[in-house]
Amino acid sequence: MPSKIFIFDTTLRDGEQSAGTRLGARKKLEIARQLCRLKVDVIEAGFPISSPEDFEAVKLISKEIKGPVICGLSRAIAADIDECGKALAKAKRARIHTGIGVSDVHIAGKFSSDKYGKSMAKKKVKLIKMSRDAVKRARTYTDDVEFYAEDSGRADRDYLFEIIQAVIEAGATVVNIPDTTGYTVPEKFGTLIKDICTKVPNVDKAIISVHCHNDLGLAAANTLAGIKNGARQIEGTINGIGERAGNAAIEEVVMAVKTRRDYFGLKTDIVTREFYRTSRMVSDLLGMVVPPNKAVVGKNAFAHSSGIHVDGVLKKRETYEIMRPEDVGVPKSRVVLTARTGRHGLRHRLEKLGHTLSAGELEKVYKRFLVVADKKQEVFDEDLAAIVEDETMKVPETFSMEYIHAITGNRTVPTATVRLKKKDGELSQEAACGDGPVDAVYKAIGKITKIPVKVVSYELRAVTGGRKALGEVVVQVKYKTKQIVGRGVSTDVIEASAKAYLNAINKLVI
Repeated sequence: MPSKIFIFDTTLRDGEQSAGTRLGARKKLEIARQLCRLKVDVIEAGFPISSPEDFEAVKLISKEIKGPVICGLSRAIAADIDECGKALAKAKRARIHTGIGVSDVHIAGKFSSDKYGKSMAKKKVKLIKMSRDAVKRARTYTDDVEFYAEDSGRADRDYLFEIIQAVIEAGATVVNIPDTTGYTVPEKFGTLIKDICTKVPNVDKAIISVHCHNDLGLAAANTLAGIKNGARQIEGTINGIGERAGNAAIEEVVMAVKTRRDYFGLKTDIVTREFYRTSRMVSDLLGMVVPPNKAVVGKNAFAHSSGIHVDGVLKKRETYEIMRPEDVGVPKSRVVLTARTGRHGLRHRLEKLGHTLSAGELEKVYKRFLVVADKKQEVFDEDLAAIVEDETMKVPETFSMEYIHAITGNRTVPTATVRLKKKDGELSQEAACGDGPVDAVYKAIGKITKIPVKVVSYELRAVTGGRKALGEVVVQVKYKTKQIVGRGVSTDVIEASAKAYLNAINKLVI
């Protein structure tokens, strides 16, 4: 058995059939260029007779792209095949992909007219003749002809074997066995491919290809079962896009073959480090977001947040990673800091940022980190820097904040209630009105501290992005001839403002 698996990419044809998507010729060409860098063996550029735009796309790609085989789709109809031949005329290596429905369901539905025969048996005979004629006509344009036996997953086995034998005799160089409706399961599909490879007399004269859909979430698994049992071409799309639930994701199948070479004993010519870039390009141009948990190319494919996982990966990457992120074009694994991240993961990230903390300081930062992490999905490096500065560079607190409550609105007088704890443990509470909630808070604090300071400048910035970003407030206050700068950080702007003001007052007291 040959060890190489040919990769047939149908992102530009079957992938573009995803509901709500459309690519023009220029966008198709841009993706085709990237598929060249990825080194796929075949690019199915489109279905030329389906529209003038698709014809132009196949024609343009045929002219511009060198390296991969350029393929056009057709039905087993003379006009379709002729249109394919015209669109592919400039291709250095061209393939026509023609075919017909072979399951009883497809035959009864698509070929119900009596012109195809008045009985199922007669229709099947007619379809074999149509298939042979289609392959022979396609061979007048190119020596490379692929035949698809649509809905093979639900077809009668003996009839499927008969039609495969017939099209190979007619000159088909590749025979595609599609699980068109995603109906099969790996064991059954693998057995089907094995039977084709052992029971069709002339099967050695063609490459068997598999084209699986994902209606039951089994497209990649069925594809792998196919190549394990003799198929030597796989068909799929980048990110698994396509009709209904999509196609087999090429990146998943290829990385399974590469990662588990010990099991499959196969290889591809794919430049796997181009997967991430290709995935992002397809996602951007088609407007289809890649789910974060998508295998191989999802945002979280190489991200770790659980304390146990983070600890294991930091000690030995292979503990929780079976692939290197660099192999698929992701720069590196990510340790995502969340409420589940343990002290080891936090300390590791802090050290990467240049912060070496004592055990006591780390504990303070960790407790604050958990408070912030409970409010945000992810804690970023900028958040950590602000937390470290806020927790480890504190001045002794003559006044500490116990409680803050502010009310504001376009028809409400801004009012704030503040409760502070003094160094001796005494609690004091005051309320005040102001021009805004921050001004009201500052006036309430001033009533308690009785230190008449004037705000010289006030600056608010988001430390990180997102709805739950940490906000940092830097406030400069003046007391007589002295000017003091205070800082405060919180996911709540009012709280950050109060903390900054108190920080300045505590510095002033010292």
